[in-house]
This record gives sequence, C-alpha cells and structure tokens, in this order.
Amino acid sequence: MTGDIVFELKGACAGYNGRPVLFDIDLTVCANEHIAVMGRSGAGKSTLLGLLYGQRPADVALVPQASALVKPLSVFHNVYMGRLDRHSTAYNLRTLVWPASCDVAEVRSVLASVGLDNEIFDAAGALSGGQQQRTSVARALYNGRPILIGDEPVSALDRVQGADVLSLLKSRHQTLVLALHDVHHALEHSDRIVVLENGRKVIDEPSSRLTANDLLQHFGGEP
Repeated sequence: MTGDIVFELKGACAGYNGRPVLFDIDLTVCANEHIAVMGRSGAGKSTLLGLLYGQRPADVALVPQASALVKPLSVFHNVYMGRLDRHSTAYNLRTLVWPASCDVAEVRSVLASVGLDNEIFDAAGALSGGQQQRTSVARALYNGRPILIGDEPVSALDRVQGADVLSLLKSRHQTLVLALHDVHHALEHSDRIVVLENGRKVIDEPSSRLTANDLLQHFGGEP
C-alpha cells in the first residue's frame, strides 16, 4: 500500500445486455500508485476502468477510448471542456464564441506540453488520429484532478511519443490507472500491472517482478 485507498472492488461482476464481462474482481488502488491494466481485446479492461471511474467521478480526469472529441469544435474548446463544471453556464456559453485571454493562455500552455499549441484553433476533426489522442490527453491534463483513468491513452502514438505522454501524465497526476497494450510502456511507466483474461484477473503484481514474456503469454503481441 502506498497511500489512502482511492478505489476498491470486492467480488465485482459486470456485464452488458445480459452478457457477463467481468467476474469476481478484487482490486484495491491506493493513492500514488501507477497501475497498468492489460489483456486481450474483450478481456474487460474498459469495463473495469468504468467501474473504477463510477466510484468517484468528481476526483478523476479521464482519457476515454477513441479520444471522444467534439470534432466540429476547435482544439481549444475540446481541451477547455476539461473544466466545464468549474464555471457557470453563462461563462461557458461566452467562451464558446469569445474565450477569455486567460483561458486561451492556460489551454495553450497545456497544448504546448503535448506539442499541439500551434493547432489550438484548428477543428479537432481536422487533426490526425495521434493529434486527436494528444488533444484528449491535454483535456485530462487541463482538468487537473489528482486521479487519472486512461483507456489506451497512447494507442495512436509511436513508442517514443507514447513514452513522453505517459511520463507527462505521471508528472501531473498523483494516481494513474491506465489500460495499455504495449508491454514496454506498462513495464517502464507503471509500478503495478493487472492482467485480465476472459473477464478474470490473472495477474496483479509489481512491475518489477514481471517480464515482457510474463505478460505476452496472456494476451499475445510482439515483445
């Protein structure tokens, strides 16, 4: 244990449309932990992250799968959405057409950290897949809450870009729970790895005790 408990599941089960997805999951996440969740497609990673997020959404910055951007809006407005709940409706409506210079400066600074400050007023839908993913990451950074949950937050980036983004997330958020598909990212950027297989937890170990081969035997992929 590295701090106070921020999430806890005991015998958790979940499913959709009558189809079971997760079975009997016990999981405790403490403050200051950096956890990678891994497994094959359909293993239940997104469902697990959803259960955790549902426990305390007000404390979580979220990087959802597939970026979840409003593509006709600018990169600025998509990142600004990370703090919509901290302003009045009137302020947010004004920002839609006439953003305050202080908000633009703050968002530009966050975008600079992911290499997108020059695209601040471009339509999000005009960006490449990797740029859209970095915009989603910037929105979570701008949100600024201490816990970050990310569902494949660097899947559209190359390994070097992905490593840079993961390092940035670790530096800005106290506690991370990230679904990852790259074993090298998981081993290098987490202190604990949870592996799901067919909806069940099959590994829950410190990263230092695991190797790439330990992980690959459960979900395939390239070492």
